[in-house]
Amino acid sequence: MPESRVVLAGASGLIGTALAESFRAGGVAVTRLVRRPARTPDEVEWRPGDDPLDPDVLAGATAVVGLSGASVGHFPWTPRYKSTLLWSRLTPTRTLASAVRALGADAPAFVSASAVGYYGTRGAGLAEDSPAGSSFLAQLCVAWEREALRAGPHARVSMLRTAPVVHDEGVLKPLLLLTRLGLSGPIGRGTQVWPWISLDDQIGAIRHVIDTGITGPVNLTGPTRATANDLGFALAQRMNRPFLLRAPEPALRLALGKDAAEALLTCDLEVAPAVLTASGFTFRHPTVEDAVADAVPAAA
Repeated sequence: MPESRVVLAGASGLIGTALAESFRAGGVAVTRLVRRPARTPDEVEWRPGDDPLDPDVLAGATAVVGLSGASVGHFPWTPRYKSTLLWSRLTPTRTLASAVRALGADAPAFVSASAVGYYGTRGAGLAEDSPAGSSFLAQLCVAWEREALRAGPHARVSMLRTAPVVHDEGVLKPLLLLTRLGLSGPIGRGTQVWPWISLDDQIGAIRHVIDTGITGPVNLTGPTRATANDLGFALAQRMNRPFLLRAPEPALRLALGKDAAEALLTCDLEVAPAVLTASGFTFRHPTVEDAVADAVPAAA
């Protein structure tokens, strides 16, 4: 039986690194697309935006996973950086979609990143059939998913609407230092609902999407509701530090830029993983407290 193989773009990031490790641990070969000369047999150089990707790189693979994109954690979101956020996602996705389309019926499944920011900055009871929002990040996600669908009407395309990952290199990164210094507390109101997911469940969900053949949009978010205060207080408890100092919304908008503050910190989004739940996916970390406990060692 031929060895199972996936092609992975964006393999150097938090999710890509963990996903590649998970595949390899399960006996799945990984071909990594890199933007420099290939150094190992499992690497292929590509130049999205400059040259097309040879479809033969994807031929025979089970899936191609696109995770490319500049970090949303870089502040402030100036007009120039917002352009970087947009095109660092659209251009690689378009390149992958073109290669998938060229293979026709023999193409692998195309699993393309997106984000829960698709739904905007406000909303409750949001599932995969909910409409897109009007914010900068929402419209970025709409354009991002449109590029993935360029793979063609017969392609098997999944769009991963991912929540912020509860990890020390994810959503916790800016909070850890403040908490360690005893400077943490409510962010804005603190009662706004934050979508979230643990890294283990992020990786497990991507593999579940591939293994079960799910197509279309999929919300990759934890199954239980959590507020900004819930996450912040869980982190403070885990580190045995106080949770007292409020960060006012006007200060956040000034420091990060309006779009970044609303998209990442003051958004109030209750997003349900409806497709994952209906398909039988089991979360390893069903609460944000579980996710924080897994990501952060308990204080001595």
